[in-house]
Amino acid sequence: MKRTVLAAVAFILLLFAYSPEIHAQCKGFAKKVCKTELGDYIHDGNYHAAILTEGEEAELYKTFYSDQQYRIAICGTDALPDIQFKVIDANRNVLYDNKTNNYARSWDFKLESSQQLKIVVKVLTSGTSSEANPQQGCVAIMFGFKDIKK
Repeated sequence: MKRTVLAAVAFILLLFAYSPEIHAQCKGFAKKVCKTELGDYIHDGNYHAAILTEGEEAELYKTFYSDQQYRIAICGTDALPDIQFKVIDANRNVLYDNKTNNYARSWDFKLESSQQLKIVVKVLTSGTSSEANPQQGCVAIMFGFKDIKK
């Protein structure tokens, strides 16, 4: 499992190193298409996007603060099959898995205490692509928060 994650991260880094124009297109996709998934949540200003292939997995760590309403939104290019995402705390407890919600593209939540969470994103396999030619495309993770006046 750890090797798969490390291989996926290494693959993503290689893609970024050798294809800056693809990375720019993926970031543009995140800005233009995925940011709208946040709805009325305020975007945190960061664009987390990468080119992933069917079956690949990537992870991201992010700190969330107590008593703040958040939305995590995931989107991918149309060529990709469903995208699974899990939110995991420091004790490896799965706080959310969109697999149990028909691969929902977003999750709204509020934490009782500030903590760093791990977001794991996996592009599922469609079963229609050949093993020699799996689909690949841009996958973006967007974070938003509500402007709560106290």
